[in-house]
Amino acid sequence: MNRKKMINKHLITCSVILVLAIIFKLNICSTTVAKPGPKSTPEISRFIAYTDVTTTDYSFADETLPANKTVYRKMQYSLKKHNYRTIQSHILQIKAEKLFPIIEPILRAYGIPDDFKYLPLVESGLKEGTSSKGAAGLWQFMPGTARTYGLKVRHGIDERLNIRKATIAACKYIKELHTEFNSWTLAAAAYNNGSIKLARAIRKQSEDNYFRMKLNRETGTYVYNLIAMKAIIDHPQNYGYNRYYTYLQPKNPLLLNSTLL
Repeated sequence: MNRKKMINKHLITCSVILVLAIIFKLNICSTTVAKPGPKSTPEISRFIAYTDVTTTDYSFADETLPANKTVYRKMQYSLKKHNYRTIQSHILQIKAEKLFPIIEPILRAYGIPDDFKYLPLVESGLKEGTSSKGAAGLWQFMPGTARTYGLKVRHGIDERLNIRKATIAACKYIKELHTEFNSWTLAAAAYNNGSIKLARAIRKQSEDNYFRMKLNRETGTYVYNLIAMKAIIDHPQNYGYNRYYTYLQPKNPLLLNSTLL
């Protein structure tokens, strides 16, 4: 009798273990494993960070860039175009070191924002001399425009190459453009493309915000190039340049080319 009870108890224990095993297996099979969602691409992540934080870090003449995808793409393109990996030279910093002490006080005297000092670096950049279209000097004046603003351009003399005189002429021109368009970004765009063409684009598009306008490729990236130049000159180490780079300048200022005086 006791043996029979022991056998029955053993059978019951085995049955309970078997039932629990079956239930456990069913639970595992019926459980749905959630698949991980698609990861954000680095581009999207960078854009989110840019629109939330870094967009307001970029401005021109106190006009801040709006946060949108097109502006972000153009700004990144301009920064990449002017970084050390692309240029492989410190010529922009060398030019800035020589030119800014001459240009800055003239800009202040005419009430032009300091950010316009980067315009000659974008206009002439790595180039020297006269362009294929006939523009010359750091401010890249065409002969007719130069004469309009008081520069002598004739055989044997070209005051477009005189930095001080050309900067004064540029200030007069920029101030006139600002009076016409009531915007420093549009004044810069008009400097590049001409006031007639820009005014036509404004009327056609019914839009007077540079960052929302559709312009030709050169003018459409012009202000972005100015902002990129500002960022790179102010924070060279962020764009691959050596922040401790030592500029080589003549010890005697009289050794400078007369066109710089």
